[in-house]
Amino acid sequence: MKAIQFSRYGGPEVLDTVEIDPPHPGPGELRIKVCAAGVNPSDWKRREGQYRAFEEVGFPSGVGVEASGIVDEVGPGVASTFVGDAVFGYGRATMAEHAILTHWVHKPDDLPFEIAGGLPVISETAWRSLDELGVQAGETLLVSDAAGGIGSAVIQLARIRGITTIGTASPQKHDYLKNLGAIPTTYGPGLADRVRPLAPEGIDAALDVAGSGIIPELIALTGDPTRVLSVADFAAEEYGARFSHGPPKEPERVLADVARLYSMGQFRLHIERSFPLEQTAEAQTISAAGRVTGKLIISP
Repeated sequence: MKAIQFSRYGGPEVLDTVEIDPPHPGPGELRIKVCAAGVNPSDWKRREGQYRAFEEVGFPSGVGVEASGIVDEVGPGVASTFVGDAVFGYGRATMAEHAILTHWVHKPDDLPFEIAGGLPVISETAWRSLDELGVQAGETLLVSDAAGGIGSAVIQLARIRGITTIGTASPQKHDYLKNLGAIPTTYGPGLADRVRPLAPEGIDAALDVAGSGIIPELIALTGDPTRVLSVADFAAEEYGARFSHGPPKEPERVLADVARLYSMGQFRLHIERSFPLEQTAEAQTISAAGRVTGKLIISP
């Protein structure tokens, strides 16, 4: 089968399209014929070696942690009746024609494979972030870089919980944020002056999803570093803010709930662009530029 791998840390040029034997699932796992796999910042950060201090990578390494597809093999402890089912979830080396999933749920018929393949990371991260911040109905949350995949998910889940969201993005993305349910504003110098009129009663909590060095400003806006959380800035804790990271918490429950919300018309995911497997390096380059609206997808 075809798969994307890298054998050393570096830029997108270290990614190779290789021919390897299909993997076989271990206990509690299953294998899918991949229909779609989501591109995430963690993919290129891992490739660059940004995680090497706390995560061991064995070379050659596969790429990708989420996908949707059709089950074609199950591991010990998984019912054989899963074979032929459409599922989506977390796994390993998902940028490939076949991949192993370690956490999954059934895909509803009305949820397209392309969208399902991009849901796991953003929905679990958004759900976990809101829980860890403890934002309550009636409070106001500021989301930095809100037009990306995680920000888009946070806005929608916050809206369902009765939380008011102010999201930063470039001016051309403001209508997108409004359609998701957020109050938009631009990022950059003078953020506090732009945000305060939008939230006369103050900002109760803030979430950084881009890692753009904005933690001190978010702390100034909330007045409490413990109510600022980042999923992208490793230095957040140096300022007294919090840093949230995986592994995912209760992923099956979250994915099932998000799939249900999608079927109810309460949650959606914008796919900015879909790439063939061989263009994974290009997709990662676009992701690293930080201007993606919604999600990028690989379709083997």
